[in-house]
Amino acid sequence: MKMRMLTAVAVLVSAYVHLKLWLDGFRDLHMIGPAFMLNAVAGLGIAVALVTWRHWLPPLLAVGFGLSTFGAFVISATVGLYGVHEVWRGSYVLAAAVSEVVAVVAGVLVLLQERSVSSGLQPEHRFAVRRANLH
Repeated sequence: MKMRMLTAVAVLVSAYVHLKLWLDGFRDLHMIGPAFMLNAVAGLGIAVALVTWRHWLPPLLAVGFGLSTFGAFVISATVGLYGVHEVWRGSYVLAAAVSEVVAVVAGVLVLLQERSVSSGLQPEHRFAVRRANLH
């Protein structure tokens, strides 16, 4: 559960940064403004799902969230995205970049941890079901 919490916090940090930047004027940028608001809302939803729903989908969404958000920033900082050319400067940029990388790594770790736990329990469960069907 600790790794799920770390993943949720990382996603929330990225969502907060995007909401803050949206409030600071990015909302007026065509395509970027709505994307920042979507990022903020989706990040909140993913974070809540990570801590309330023990399923593989929320960590997978966190990985996709981190990859797509960080990927969009890298594109914006290199070749530009919808006419916006971002720079690798500032505390918000650093906070968002670090949180998105953490969201990806922690989300993958959650998926791997929970997969290994569930696969370790499945053979016993299957055996018990088969055994019950034999009588």
